[in-house]
Parts: sequence; structure tokens; C-alpha cells
Amino acid sequence: MNLRRDVFQAIADPTRRAILLLVASHSMTAGAIAANFDTARPTVSKHLQILIECELLAQEQNGREIYYHINAKKMKEVADFIEPFRKMWDDRFNKLEAIMKNYKPRK
Repeated sequence: MNLRRDVFQAIADPTRRAILLLVASHSMTAGAIAANFDTARPTVSKHLQILIECELLAQEQNGREIYYHINAKKMKEVADFIEPFRKMWDDRFNKLEAIMKNYKPRK
């Protein structure tokens, strides 16, 4: 059975978010990624498969090794979706901060 996952299902899992953070700065092999977790390597491979399926990670073959790296274009789509929510909360916190600056407690 082939399930179609979306990026938000993929990033809902803390292990997959941790994998994305690991490979954010440089490409890594599956073994190097798995070494950072206390789970079996096949479990990490399943997480990698899901991230690739959702196009959050891309693979690149270098000799016998396969390196995983962030797909920046897909990550930007996620960031673009989240941006209006971030702006809304920034605006709300800025308003709260302005109110609190003018707040004088009763004595």
C-alpha cells in the first residue's frame, strides 16, 4: 500500500525534525545520521524514506555512498506557509508589549 504523505505529516515527527536539523548544514550518509539516534538503523531509514517521499530531503550518490541533504526549495514552501502565522503572533506580542509598557499596577 503506497500512502501519500504531505510535508506537515513528515515534520510532525520529532525524529524527522531532528534529521532535518542534522542535515541542514551539510550532507550526511544514512549511517552518519543513524549514529545520532538510539533507534535501529532501519527505523532511521524509514524516516529518511518519508522525508524523501515528501521532497524535504534529496539524495546524491557519491561513489558507493548516498548522501542526504535538505531540499531548500521545499523547505521554503513550508516556511512560506508558516510566515503569515509568525507575523500574526509577532503583531499580537508587539501589541501586548505596548500594553504592558503602559500598565501601572494598582497599589
